[in-house]
Amino acid sequence: MPVYFLKEEPAVAEATSEQKQKPKSKPKGKARIHLMDEIRGLCVFCMVFYHAFYTVGVFFNWEFGMTLLNFFTPAEPFFAGMFIFISGISSNLSHSNIERGAKLFFISYIVTVISYMAVGSGAVIRFGILHMLSICMMLFGILTKVTKMIPLWLGFALEICLFILTFNVSTLHTVGIPFIWNYTLPDNLYQTDFLYPLGFFNSNFISSDYFPLLPWIFLFFAGGFFGRLAVQKKFPKFSYKKHVPFLSFIGRNALIIYLLHQPVIFGLCEGIKFIISR
Repeated sequence: MPVYFLKEEPAVAEATSEQKQKPKSKPKGKARIHLMDEIRGLCVFCMVFYHAFYTVGVFFNWEFGMTLLNFFTPAEPFFAGMFIFISGISSNLSHSNIERGAKLFFISYIVTVISYMAVGSGAVIRFGILHMLSICMMLFGILTKVTKMIPLWLGFALEICLFILTFNVSTLHTVGIPFIWNYTLPDNLYQTDFLYPLGFFNSNFISSDYFPLLPWIFLFFAGGFFGRLAVQKKFPKFSYKKHVPFLSFIGRNALIIYLLHQPVIFGLCEGIKFIISR
């Protein structure tokens, strides 16, 4: 039972002077960083609504859904990026990234099969955020000994620079610094059927959820370097406290919510469609 439901006993209330003067200790052991759960939860919360607008607008052709989708689309890379960055931080707190990544890779292709069965090849998820994260986790586990030899802030800065340089690989077919310098990549990179996980895809490629390794792997590894501060317990004290329990709960159950939210959204839309049509 939460402590705020219990009456305080007199013996506990009358703390000794020694107890009052005793300084608060820093989080010991594997103290949970609740702020990360809450930020992850906020990202998932936004993702659910974004996918709801996508479903309503694209699959059910309801005009208000497309209006909301177009309005919120510019914000989608931001909360997706925050989720990926936090996933990189979290990988520092796990001793089984290769195993975790392999399991997530398997789950991601179950999602691919289910999406194909549900909506067909026109809207299948061929390489979504779960596919990308699973490969990032496995690579992080494989390269841990190498990355540990790189100083924290140097590694972090390099990964952020690489993220910026490759941000437009899949959209504008360029590498460089936006609005300053850009190099157009060779067209033959975008004429294959098998380089889409990297961000190089041809006109036949379709994926309703698409997060290529370029640039997102660099943001994940930037989180990996930044996450060393979590291992060293150098995050601010407030990050170890709960602020919004609802978001914390969503963040701790992000994978389950990701797997279940689309069927729920589809079911609700079908129900509304059935009621309206009567």
